Amino acid sequence: MTLTELKYIVMLAEEKHFGRAAERSNVSQPTLSVAVKKLEDELGAAIFERSKSSVYITPLGEQIIDQARRVLDQANMIKELASSGKDQLHGPVKVGAIFTIAPYLFPYMIPELKQHAQDMPLVIEEDLTENLRPKLRNGELDAIIVALPFHEPDVVTQPIYEEEFVVLMPKDHPWTKLECITTSQLSTDNLLLLGKGHCFSDQVMEACPIVGEDELNAGRTIVNGSSLETIRYMVSSGLGVTVLPKSAVTNIDERMLEVRPFRSPVPKRTVALAWRASFPRPKAIESLSQAIRSACHNLNLD
Repeated sequence: MTLTELKYIVMLAEEKHFGRAAERSNVSQPTLSVAVKKLEDELGAAIFERSKSSVYITPLGEQIIDQARRVLDQANMIKELASSGKDQLHGPVKVGAIFTIAPYLFPYMIPELKQHAQDMPLVIEEDLTENLRPKLRNGELDAIIVALPFHEPDVVTQPIYEEEFVVLMPKDHPWTKLECITTSQLSTDNLLLLGKGHCFSDQVMEACPIVGEDELNAGRTIVNGSSLETIRYMVSSGLGVTVLPKSAVTNIDERMLEVRPFRSPVPKRTVALAWRASFPRPKAIESLSQAIRSACHNLNLD
């Protein structure tokens, strides 16, 4: 039994597809398949049930994979201890963030981080929360920046800041005559939101439940976009209005767009930093947290 074999079964459990698991592991599919079968033979137990189109985890396999994750986490901890024992602020930190945070926070956060930890570069990854979650758990990422709620065993979650939502509309929209917008007004125009899998859309729907009611379909629609930037372009073209986190309204084209706040109670989200409880560089996490807080001040989010 090797750490590499344990890594392969964890990858296969997450992807449930030999080809994708092999790609994530940077090996060929036959290499991964042989290694998984070798481990099963050594253990004398089937970890996976295979069919022509699918891979399923056996009940015993679930227990084996859970233990494999713990072993890999401890192995990563040994590596981290060896590399960072002398200086926790020296060496890269792998940070993930959701799509609706990364492009707006990092331009302000990274200069702040350089002041506290100039020898700690960031390896950055943007993705959906549900894709960042397993990467944090298995050590592919050291910390992630997500919106609450976020719950994961053996992970510390630290709320950092609250961010209000605002309404973005075309320059010639009738709502530009108003000082603020009510959530109920969102049901009276085409509403542009991010597609399935983006937690920000879920937060908008939760904070503004009127947009999910049947009357929205009375001549109005919800249009899904692939990114907040794409949605901004569609709003500029006059397709409808959208709800954005406050940090995402920087550098808008004021010739074509207008922003209005919500009337109280204002919808908002809480953004948090999450990391494994076993991560051996607490000073690195502290520096990340401080840099995020300073960036919030520059973004007028505090």
